[in-house]
Amino acid sequence: MEIDLLIENPAWEALDLEALAEAGLEACLVVLNIPSRAFSLSLMACDDARIAELNAAFRSKPTPTNVLSWPGMERAPATPGAMPDLPAPDPDAMPEEIGDIAIAFETCAREAAEGGKPLVDHVQHLLVHGVMHCLGFDHETDADAALMESLESRILASLGVPDPY
Repeated sequence: MEIDLLIENPAWEALDLEALAEAGLEACLVVLNIPSRAFSLSLMACDDARIAELNAAFRSKPTPTNVLSWPGMERAPATPGAMPDLPAPDPDAMPEEIGDIAIAFETCAREAAEGGKPLVDHVQHLLVHGVMHCLGFDHETDADAALMESLESRILASLGVPDPY
């Protein structure tokens, strides 16, 4: 498992973001029963201004958000609430890039404070959430949201993070 981390906002250096991302990715793959050694992920730790630019460019929403993700390939299921087409690792090949994630410090810090949550727990949840999107999960329908949220809760519990839902 490889994490390619780019820290654009020095405020992120207060957290061990690489360790959080590695733990989150590993926990997702364990819960989903996917061997982890054959995957990689890119993570950009930025500020609200940068994520607002990305949100405008990719979602036509010119406002900051907490986390954005771009799956490496389309894995969404055809039926709402069904499991996506999860990756199957090839141990002899180069690690498969499952996607890219961007996370914004100011929005994460504000949301954690407003929710009375430790910042590290909120960031861990958002990293897991981003990984789940990269693996083909979504929350566009109630059935999709129920599946994604139940899995996220299990993953976060395995990391010692309280259920955010």
